[in-house]
Amino acid sequence: MQKDQKDFLFSLLDTPSPSGFESAIQRVVRKRAEKYADTVEIDVHGNLTACVNPKGKVRVMLAGHCDQIGLMVTHIDDKGFLYVDQIGGIDAAVLPGTRLMIHGREKSIPGIIGHKPVHLVPANDRGKKIELSAVWVDIGAATAEEAKKVVAVGDPVTFAPYRELLGENILSSQGCDDRVGVYVVMEAMRIFAAEIKKKGSHPVALYAVSTVQEEIGLRGARTSAYGIDPQVGIAVDVTHASDNPGASAKEIGTVLLGQGPTIARGPNINPVLEGLLVETAKKKKLPWQSISAPRATGTDANAIQINRAGVAAALIGLPNRYMHSQVECVDLRDLQNAAQLIAATVLGISNKTSFIPV
Repeated sequence: MQKDQKDFLFSLLDTPSPSGFESAIQRVVRKRAEKYADTVEIDVHGNLTACVNPKGKVRVMLAGHCDQIGLMVTHIDDKGFLYVDQIGGIDAAVLPGTRLMIHGREKSIPGIIGHKPVHLVPANDRGKKIELSAVWVDIGAATAEEAKKVVAVGDPVTFAPYRELLGENILSSQGCDDRVGVYVVMEAMRIFAAEIKKKGSHPVALYAVSTVQEEIGLRGARTSAYGIDPQVGIAVDVTHASDNPGASAKEIGTVLLGQGPTIARGPNINPVLEGLLVETAKKKKLPWQSISAPRATGTDANAIQINRAGVAAALIGLPNRYMHSQVECVDLRDLQNAAQLIAATVLGISNKTSFIPV
């Protein structure tokens, strides 16, 4: 990974973007996309769409969602402590002792999630499930009035920025889900644009979309797909890695960091497009892993597939350890291989390519 690629990836990870509050990260994406795309637009929903070769007759949509899980301030008590509810799927068990950032209209401030010391917990209460309603955020305020000078009900909250390389290739960070998918989509667009510049023409109009609000119901993919009306759509999201003691290959399949992106197979996936991805991976000698998807996936691929009269959809997964925690882990090589696979697959599509699965 070159320095400019790494800088873009790290900028994505360092920019807070809870669902519904993605404006800041879309500015980061836009700055990058404008270097390579023919057009860059942001719609009323907040989706960013970068298009290369808009005159192409085969519309292909790539989607990675830029929103992350988070919290929202719901109450400020008389002692200045904040109470919160979840934005997206957060397990309250990972929250005690967590460092946070509360994002007000004017500025962001730090906070921490307090926790009763084990010395003070009655023996019969130890080990009980933690409920989000019992979690409080400490910002150092002594009164409600003091707290309300810097925060307000409705302010979004994210994990404090954290990013670390474990060894040479494993990147640990909050919010890999799915800012790494946005990185892959924009990197695939960059590769595609460079090839188009060499060739001079291509039948594909490529739409690379940084979608919003995936974590609360695939909302951005639904509206952006409707606007683009693609014939082909490839979603890029993280997928559970099974190569750690907290995961079981029997439950989620064998998915290993560093062994390439996953290519999903199942009813949410167009079999012709899946076959084209597999064929391309083999031809280009790119590592890949197969994963089953026996039902509608909880990803943008679901919304894209059932758009309008139907879209030939595929799902590329980026193996991820410890999903929806503060220390998600991905392998940088998987990101690069995913971008190359997608770009090469799209470049192989012609006017004659049929995705009708019969």
